[in-house]
Amino acid sequence: MLAILTAMEVERAAVRARMSGVRRHQHRAGTVFEVGELSGHEVALGMVGKGNAGAAAVAERAVAEFSPSAMLFAGVAGGLRDWLRLGDVVVARKVHAFHSGYSDDMGFRNRPQAWEPSHRLLELARALAREGTWAGPGNRPEVHFEPIAAGEVVVDGLTSDIARHLYDNYNDAVAVEMESAGFALTSHLNDVPALTVRGISDRADGAKDAADGADWQAVAAGNAADFVRALAAGLDVPDRGRPAEPAGVPVLHNTNVANGNARVGQQIGAVHGDLNVAARTRGERA
Repeated sequence: MLAILTAMEVERAAVRARMSGVRRHQHRAGTVFEVGELSGHEVALGMVGKGNAGAAAVAERAVAEFSPSAMLFAGVAGGLRDWLRLGDVVVARKVHAFHSGYSDDMGFRNRPQAWEPSHRLLELARALAREGTWAGPGNRPEVHFEPIAAGEVVVDGLTSDIARHLYDNYNDAVAVEMESAGFALTSHLNDVPALTVRGISDRADGAKDAADGADWQAVAAGNAADFVRALAAGLDVPDRGRPAEPAGVPVLHNTNVANGNARVGQQIGAVHGDLNVAARTRGERA
């Protein structure tokens, strides 16, 4: 099984529209996932809300509930480079947690934290981008493999304190969002392969409202969902989602007992009645 997480309804709806056979699955604490099929894989789709804390919490629930073979985050982000076009896809080859630091009377000093994605997933994503067949007809957004910065605020300005902080301390990041640091941390702690895929919905330049009003969030979320669908189709990660059979339970078939050909029950476990088979021909009780 795969787990796919999103932050907002527009992102969830984009992935949900590409799934089939969807049914609701409710975690015992109330978190609702949607389970269905995407590109031949069983998928659990969840929405985390905005912020890294929520992303970490729901990702942890997804791991505990489904034991996924891999996790993908599909969503939108603000672009930090002029060469990014609205609708382009950024696959995170590194995720920065950009609020990490130390503050005292001398000011704020950055203490970077970063996570890299699964090598296997990243290589598959690069192959898909090179082949160029993942997008629909007439839809040819560029795919970029670059670092992404994830913090706790919406960034929408070129000269704000946060914008300058990103430029000074995370200058390799080309996009900014609010969930991938928590998502990446949870995947790291659980040793689950993970990858973040983001469509660029605005330029984080003070014109976010205009871009949102022009429906670029839906376009960008759809492009990210298309790329995630292609990733799912190419995955060959073994399914970790099915619990193994209990160890130490032998199975016997067509066992002969003395002169009889008595059939022993197929599963010998802790059930008392199954233990008297061998003793039956001797007139003993187990």
